[in-house]
Amino acid sequence: MAYSKFSELVEKCKQKPHTKTVAVAGAADEHVLEAIVEAEKIDLVRPILIGNTGEVENVLRKLGEDPADYRMIHAETAADCGIEAVELIKNGEAEFIMKGMLDTKDVLKPLVKKENGLHTGRAMCVFAYTEVPQMKRLLAVSDGGMIPYPTLEQKKDIVLNCVDVLHKLGVENPSVAVLAAVEKVNPKMVETVDAAALIEMNRNGEIPGCEIVGPVSFDIAMSKEIAKTKKYDCPYCGDFDMFLVPTIAAGNLMHKAMVLCGGSKMAGVVVGAKVPVVLTSRGASTEEKFVSLALASLIS
Repeated sequence: MAYSKFSELVEKCKQKPHTKTVAVAGAADEHVLEAIVEAEKIDLVRPILIGNTGEVENVLRKLGEDPADYRMIHAETAADCGIEAVELIKNGEAEFIMKGMLDTKDVLKPLVKKENGLHTGRAMCVFAYTEVPQMKRLLAVSDGGMIPYPTLEQKKDIVLNCVDVLHKLGVENPSVAVLAAVEKVNPKMVETVDAAALIEMNRNGEIPGCEIVGPVSFDIAMSKEIAKTKKYDCPYCGDFDMFLVPTIAAGNLMHKAMVLCGGSKMAGVVVGAKVPVVLTSRGASTEEKFVSLALASLIS
């Protein structure tokens, strides 16, 4: 099965027998709390709000909510918010984390501490799920948010992380396009060399549970017609489950162009640890944060 729209993903989340609990670190953020309130009202998640309780209460009242309806944990600093969120995960009181008004490092630093036992050993990356008008299914894109220039080993981790997520979402054998500017291996273009290496890892079982294709340009990966015109023989063109981008800049630019110019919608979570982290950008809409909560709930 593959989701074609975020509305289907949200409906699936509503049908889960157990409502997941999210630890919201740095919760005194209006846009984050708007998404949390919307999600909590339809029983999508149960939130635990961490931060300066006075500030969190003020934001809730501004949104027309009664603070007494929400569980809160007071934390003086941003670092304390991250530590408290991870403690809730360790104690089994929450199943995933959402970042609010604090720096990314304040959440990820305690999450990867060896003594907390929540790191898998893989490089963490952003799993961006994208609703693209031209495509029949939601498209995963990674990594456009964590690793600036991923090495081959990090690209392997990115694919493994994202394939694990796609399996949890019901995609049995995801097709993965390793994006580049050209379709042939060129020693001067490291992303093409890495594509060939990743395909070999896929064939020998180092990266199981998926089918890796590449190097392949974005236009060919997106369009069966363009693939046919350019004589690129691949059954997944126009219908890939995942795009692996060569650098954070490529992924970031592609995401923003698809959303702002192409009418796409996006949800995103950080994966690679034992629990997902909703880590949307400051410019993300309330809708993006809401759908990201649903995504994290389904895979946690």
